[in-house]
Parts: sequence; C-alpha cells; structure tokens
Amino acid sequence: MSLPQYITIDREIAAGVPVFKGTRVAVKTLFDYLEESSLEEFLLGYPSVSREQAEMVIELAASKLLSDLAA
Repeated sequence: MSLPQYITIDREIAAGVPVFKGTRVAVKTLFDYLEESSLEEFLLGYPSVSREQAEMVIELAASKLLSDLAA
C-alpha cells in the first residue's frame, strides 16, 4: 500500500491540496466527515471516491500516527 496509489498532490488540481486520486475531493474532507458523521455518509456525498480509497487513506493515516507515536 502506497500513498501515490490513493492520493494526488498537484498544483493543477485543487491548488495542490491532497485529493483522492482521480477526483477533486480533498482528503481532509474525509476526516471532516469522520469527525461529525460516518464513512458511509462521506461515500454517499462523494461517489467519485471508492470505499477502497477511503479505507486505505484511513489505514495509511493510522499507520503514520502509530509509527510517529512509537518513535
């Protein structure tokens, strides 16, 4: 699992804000939804993002957090 498979950072797309690959949906939007609602609500609101993309981004974020805490 690697970040470039799921996230794009390109100044030509959403001014360089990290987005889900193949979309213009900001990754931050997923985390905003998870604070207030659920993954299901996010996926309903942003059908261009696949469940796999969303779940892998969550998993990558959790791995990074746990790795940083262990360091």
